[in-house]
Amino acid sequence: MRLTLAAVCLFAFAAHAVDSGHVLRGYTPGDSATEITWEQKFRALPDRDRIREDMRRLSAYPHNIGSPYDRNNAEWLLAQLKSYGLDAKIEQFTALFPTPKSRLLELLGPEPFRAKLQEPPVSVDPTSGQTSEQLPTYNAYSRDGDVTAPIVYVNYGRPEDYEVLDRMGISVKGKIVIARYGMSWRGIKPKVAAEHGAIGCILYSDPRDDGYFDGDPYPAGPMRPSEGVQRGSVMDMPVYPGDPQTPGVGAVPGVKLIPLDKVETLTKIPVLPISWADATPLLKSLGGETVPEAWRGGLPFTYHVGPSTAKVHLAVAFNWDRKPLYDVIARIPGSRYPDQWVIRGNHHDAWVNGAGDPLSGTSPELEEARALGQLLQQGWKPERTIIYCFWDGEEPALLGSTEWAEYHADELKQHAVAYFNSDGNGRGYFQAEGSQSLENFVNDVARDIQDPETKMSVWKRVRLVDISRATPEEREKIRSRADLRMPALGSGSDYTVFIDHLGIASVDLGYGGEDEEDGQYHSVYDDFYWYTHFEDTTFDYGRALAQTAGTMVMRMADADILPFQFSDLADTVHLYVGQLKSLDAAMRSKAKENNLEISEGDYKALYDPKKPMVPPPVEPIPPYLNFAPLDQASDDLTEAAQSFDSAYAAAGGIAPVGVNLDLIRSERLLTDPRGLPNRPWFQHLLYAPGFYTGYGVKTIPGVREAIEQKKWTEADEQIARVAAALEHEAELLKQAQQLLPKSDEEIARAPAPTGVASRRSSPGQSN
Repeated sequence: MRLTLAAVCLFAFAAHAVDSGHVLRGYTPGDSATEITWEQKFRALPDRDRIREDMRRLSAYPHNIGSPYDRNNAEWLLAQLKSYGLDAKIEQFTALFPTPKSRLLELLGPEPFRAKLQEPPVSVDPTSGQTSEQLPTYNAYSRDGDVTAPIVYVNYGRPEDYEVLDRMGISVKGKIVIARYGMSWRGIKPKVAAEHGAIGCILYSDPRDDGYFDGDPYPAGPMRPSEGVQRGSVMDMPVYPGDPQTPGVGAVPGVKLIPLDKVETLTKIPVLPISWADATPLLKSLGGETVPEAWRGGLPFTYHVGPSTAKVHLAVAFNWDRKPLYDVIARIPGSRYPDQWVIRGNHHDAWVNGAGDPLSGTSPELEEARALGQLLQQGWKPERTIIYCFWDGEEPALLGSTEWAEYHADELKQHAVAYFNSDGNGRGYFQAEGSQSLENFVNDVARDIQDPETKMSVWKRVRLVDISRATPEEREKIRSRADLRMPALGSGSDYTVFIDHLGIASVDLGYGGEDEEDGQYHSVYDDFYWYTHFEDTTFDYGRALAQTAGTMVMRMADADILPFQFSDLADTVHLYVGQLKSLDAAMRSKAKENNLEISEGDYKALYDPKKPMVPPPVEPIPPYLNFAPLDQASDDLTEAAQSFDSAYAAAGGIAPVGVNLDLIRSERLLTDPRGLPNRPWFQHLLYAPGFYTGYGVKTIPGVREAIEQKKWTEADEQIARVAAALEHEAELLKQAQQLLPKSDEEIARAPAPTGVASRRSSPGQSN
């Protein structure tokens, strides 16, 4: 078949790229030229109008799990994928998903008040009034409860906030706490409150954090209005995500369920979210000291710690039902390595209409799938199997992805190469977090994607942003490093089961930074009208997300040698080890300061002489931790990584199949089936969500959290575990390096995967 003019131009571009020395990592020069051609052709296909209309259709009605439109959307997604020529199906699971039976919050006393607990429709917003189909404002996986007590204001409800309360002599024991959203994941707030003896927890959205303090409230602007409420899960997901009754096992018919009263991830106290309009009378009822300056929100009155003189009555009850999950899964079979899987995912469920979260990511993913279907019709065939996933039940507890991955765990451990995730998407800069073995790969792809506003590469734009926000010392580090650092993954989206539980190299990506994506987070106003008026209004960055994620999927699927790189990983491990040493030194210094001797005269000055003198509590000086195994292991990994990466580059994309199999195993070796202390579901030794951060990552978590919690014996034990994993990683790289061809003669004799015409047809040709 004769090539079209567009195809000829693309081939000319690819040939120029090779002539100028631009060969993709993991590819032979010939295969690199063909891959660049296909990628260029792919990036021309995503259509803004299609992304917009897909969002309009998917967000037309509320679609929380168990709702009619959730299933309707899943069936529509299935039909779309099949119409693109993809082999697609729905895989169904079930999960515990409580919904409100009753909710009551009232202020008692001389000025009684009863909270409205609802979000009113907005006249210009056509879907905000779908009240009969909307989930009420509530926190999923709160326990049932009926409590009455004074309230205490605890700022963001983090552990450090309770340290401030202790210094102020304020106890929350037997009280109801009121905490503002922000600065930590919402599930941490009732968890810490219960540990301090609170009997109930109220969460509210303060206008300083996502309201008029940052911009005009909706509908005049994007920010949360006075009666806007953030729904959300408060399940203790740092213990394990997914169906609370089937940890570690896919929730299919016949699986054994943990009884509700034995589930450890439900809250210990009742929890309810409210708007700042409902919170105002409660906050005004507080007495006691004025709060520290950092605790002050944006409401026009003085914030007090409490307790309140009047009591608050909080009562919630739930329907503890199990609901169906509809995961939509499409496969494109690999032509050369069908048993190696590249997986791409975004969820499709929402708390209400969910235009921003998650459909701003779902719609671009669907457009990626359509574009790949177009390439298939033109003769492209991926080397590896590509799996496109549209997860259900992410919002309550990462349900759909976790149950699917737990059910297919043995297959995934054997076959999964990498997982690429997105969630909500906005306007602005490229953002990515993930496995450091993919850091170089993500940087390379970002260099090839054009930013729709500036027309420079998205990599260059985010680098300039990073430099502009950095200190002089940090700027020099950014400029001198070939790759931009990619932050590690914590939790909060569907990548969690892949990286933390199964050890599959993962990346979470999207665009943002020039929008107000949190302004209507988990409210009824996160809908098509709001998104198209205040977020990525042109859908330029929806298209950019489709181009970026689709390019990553293609490039990983088609590589001759998987484009993992380990020098960045080793460099980051050294950084993490240095941070652990600094943390340990800070803990030791703090303990020494607390143990300074106080003279009898000082005691008399500090204490009432009529009372017996009680010396301050003595904090033991921490023992010295033995970091030597970790230092040695990180040095060994650095040496092995640099040697492997050099040999990898010299191989020119030619290597036996065994190298790819070793590279697939590389992330698995950073896990331990025994898991982290007190939470065995989390098995990755380098990355995990913090036990008291929820979403925020803790790097080398076993060691870091042992130091933070002053468990010194455990810290030494965890150092040994991590060191052993790093040594295994170094040995794997040495083993893989031995398989790489070591000379031009060996490369020439190797069974080269270059038969471009036989392996990959070119645009406009057919096999």
